[in-house]
Amino acid sequence: MTGTATTDAAPYFDVADPGFSITSAAVHEARESGWYARTNYGLAILRYDEVGRLLKHPRLRQGSVAWPAHNGVTEGPFADWWASWVLNKEGEEHHRLRRLMNPAFSPKLIGSLVPRFQALADELIDGFAEAGRCEFVSEFAEPYAARVIAVMLGIPESQWPVIARESTTLGLAMGVTVRQDLGRIEEALAALYAYADELIADRRRHERDDFVSRLVSASRDTDKLSDAELRDGLLLLIFGGFDTTRNQLGLAMQSFVRHPGQWRLLAERPDLGTRAVEEVMRVNPTVRWVTREAVEDFTFQGLDIEAGTTVHLWSESAGTDPRVFSERSFDITAERKPHFGFGGGAHHCLGHFVARSDMSEALPLLARRMRDPRIGEGAEWLPDSGNTGPVRLPLTFTPAS
Repeated sequence: MTGTATTDAAPYFDVADPGFSITSAAVHEARESGWYARTNYGLAILRYDEVGRLLKHPRLRQGSVAWPAHNGVTEGPFADWWASWVLNKEGEEHHRLRRLMNPAFSPKLIGSLVPRFQALADELIDGFAEAGRCEFVSEFAEPYAARVIAVMLGIPESQWPVIARESTTLGLAMGVTVRQDLGRIEEALAALYAYADELIADRRRHERDDFVSRLVSASRDTDKLSDAELRDGLLLLIFGGFDTTRNQLGLAMQSFVRHPGQWRLLAERPDLGTRAVEEVMRVNPTVRWVTREAVEDFTFQGLDIEAGTTVHLWSESAGTDPRVFSERSFDITAERKPHFGFGGGAHHCLGHFVARSDMSEALPLLARRMRDPRIGEGAEWLPDSGNTGPVRLPLTFTPAS
């Protein structure tokens, strides 16, 4: 960070260490002693109320824009693409991009795809249900997330391996090893740019009632998306939609393995699919922190925060704060305060309805057909900070009769 904050008495966490866990007992203990901690990036906010207030604080701006620079990446294709995100814009520029992109995320359009999401989930489960075991990432979460994106984009679902391969590599940009992975990240970025350009050119020739056509149509309005904005927005959907769904489905399975009674309840009551997604994202979100940056000096609850200070709002720590939620509770029937898994304020995730829709259809079908799931040997996870999820997740289960 370029600024500093008066945090002499606060605990310190090295969040750049791949071995650090944002969900560890040490973090939860720090939450009991105070509402913030120090990190090598800046401040970490640990409690629900403070996270909620700082998400919308007028002296904080979206802070993710500084992520490449925090890791020593200040120029090149990746740095340029990262700076282009609507997520990383502010003020009128941010509002303008959201206005133009919003019609493509129409709930009506997404809702019309729900039967296809259901059929896709059943098709994938058919491939391993009788065996009573699967490698969940490669056999379900990855192809499901990639094929959902293919359905949305109106492209052949057979092309899902391209989406999955390049998006998985691009996802390394969200983790603490971004600097060492930069070469691979930029190769994946170039491949997805070429893919997006071809898709946009096709829709300009042959318009359809799909997501890409709606984005292209928006670029024809008086207030229009530039060619670069159109391409960058499409690429963000491909990457963000795939990465979030794949990781969050794996984290959902981890959560339900820990709470088998809730998994059985979901099998009996598929109508709880939407609440199941919300509960998983409260206690086990793939987005472990939401980032803000101080635009000027200010004082918050007695803490002096200088301009330029990075403020990480830790979503899991907030979502499990015992001051707001029952300690260690996981209940898909409960009414809860909103979680922060999709951020908040002006920068609330633009594609949240897509992620909520596809996961809320998949989880009840998995619960109905995979009884008593258990995590087997060989599970492998991304670092537990930034964005996380399973790399490999072998599961065993009892097939439903």
